[in-house]
Amino acid sequence: MLNTLLIQMTDPHIREEGRLAYGRLNTAPYLQAAIDHALALPQRPDAIVLTGDLTDFGRAREYAQLRRLLAPLDSIPVYLLPGNHDDRQQLRESFPDHTYLGKTGPVCYGVDIGGLRLLALDSAVAGASAGSLDQAQLDWLAAELAKHATRPTVIALHHPPFNTLIGHMDRIGLLQGAAQLEAIVRQHTQVERVISGHLHRSIQIRFGGTIASTAPSVAHQVCLDLADDAASAWTLEPSGYAVHALDSHGQIVTHTATVGQFDGPFAFHEPSGKLID
Repeated sequence: MLNTLLIQMTDPHIREEGRLAYGRLNTAPYLQAAIDHALALPQRPDAIVLTGDLTDFGRAREYAQLRRLLAPLDSIPVYLLPGNHDDRQQLRESFPDHTYLGKTGPVCYGVDIGGLRLLALDSAVAGASAGSLDQAQLDWLAAELAKHATRPTVIALHHPPFNTLIGHMDRIGLLQGAAQLEAIVRQHTQVERVISGHLHRSIQIRFGGTIASTAPSVAHQVCLDLADDAASAWTLEPSGYAVHALDSHGQIVTHTATVGQFDGPFAFHEPSGKLID
């Protein structure tokens, strides 16, 4: 049975109204469509976490646009994380009611969502595309995990702590702290998932005795090219988000939801009621 439903959306890259990402993409309707899709799920989400690159340049007007787009979620807890395209101080100023963001330094927090615990790490480095986790964050994480040793836990950050084989993205991945993070996770079996964004694709890997993953962007996707010299390019493959469902046994089952209008649903039988072989 379902215990807790956590939605992960990532990399919306919101621009101020009337401005296009990369000079050609209006990202706002994509986030709006993803939110509408999540609100229409048969099971109501217990919370939504956005794992970074909330905006394209971290500007006040971009965060104001993001607030407007998130307004339909006013009855569902929303948790935000900065990515390399964000400005963490502007994020705090634009979302002063999100007190879990803290006041200074990296955005690290722990919150309980139904039957699971969400621990957020801030891998963004000001002025850089690549990410890093410092020792203070890693020590905080280890202490938090030790305090809640039996509670199913999701660790969230923007940069994936593993290589994805997409060369140009791995060069701006988590360049410091990934090995230490994996060692901490390996010591704490309550960690059900390590979730991230940044890659604009759905990717999974074994990590520290559990599963680490990235979610697709709610807007545009990075082209699937597993070459060291892969071109840095994006595509309008269907957007999506991750659905992390905690069951009654304390295990998480993850689904990828694809956003769009598709034919169906159709029953698995003919109109007469006879099953189709």
